[in-house]
Amino acid sequence: MQISKSLAAFLVAIIFMSAPSALAQSANDQAALAALTAADLKHTPAKKLFGAQKLPVNLKARAIGSYAKGCLSGAKALPVTGPAWQAMRTSRNRNWAHPALVNLVEKLATEARQEDGWNGLLVGDMSQPRGGPMLTGHASHQIGLDADVWFTPMPDHVLTVAERETFTPIEMVKDRSHLNRDAWTESRARLIQRAASYPEVARIFVHPPIKAELCKWAKGDRSWLAKVRPYYNHTYHFHIRMKCPPGFAGCKNQAPAAPKDGTGCGEEMAYWMGDIPWKPKKRDPNAKPVKPAPALTLAGLPAECRAVVTAP
Repeated sequence: MQISKSLAAFLVAIIFMSAPSALAQSANDQAALAALTAADLKHTPAKKLFGAQKLPVNLKARAIGSYAKGCLSGAKALPVTGPAWQAMRTSRNRNWAHPALVNLVEKLATEARQEDGWNGLLVGDMSQPRGGPMLTGHASHQIGLDADVWFTPMPDHVLTVAERETFTPIEMVKDRSHLNRDAWTESRARLIQRAASYPEVARIFVHPPIKAELCKWAKGDRSWLAKVRPYYNHTYHFHIRMKCPPGFAGCKNQAPAAPKDGTGCGEEMAYWMGDIPWKPKKRDPNAKPVKPAPALTLAGLPAECRAVVTAP
């Protein structure tokens, strides 16, 4: 398949910009992006376009679209080192978010240090500088309203760049149904409860045995548990998802948390602790191979995202 010279130049730029040290957008990179034709933008996977951008667009802060299909303008960076937090895996350049989420993460870190005995938080992926789909990893985190917070407390020193890349987080579970009792502490439960108590938080995702433990632990007002939902691959961190900031059209909110029993500790919890979610889907051996879904392009994102990713 032939590709245009402009697309070829842009893809070469992506390769060079993927290096950890290349966090500044060069004039050549911008020229390659500006040279993309309408046909290029139509066919190039959106993750390559957004993954190549190393700086935010200088527009009003807006979360555009939905958590797994959208983009972000006016992003703000969470400082990689703060008084009560440190950003991890900084080579990914994913410590960007809507300013409202940056403020929330800083608030959580500060309050957890003051009230819950945490030395500080280690913060994983948030979003890319302009949001959008990522080259690797998450399906969500596209509109600057998602953040991963590690269960491992912040060390008592400022981590080096190398340590931030290689530091191994503590696993909170042994398997899909058993908590790692050697690692889990009540302070982690209190941290999740604090995050869930913020009215602007829509969801918190954790691995199923963590939610099961919270259901046993929580006393008094248990309504906050409705926001905490079990989901795959949240074994060493929890995922905070904010509601859309008020006053902005074009941001699609997470559906309200509404488990049947008010907490999600009943039927929903029994489902996740059982076998059904973990069984591989049966496939007819005589069926034709399923073609992989085509890569998401700009056409599959809100129209405003084209201006966000192509702006200088």
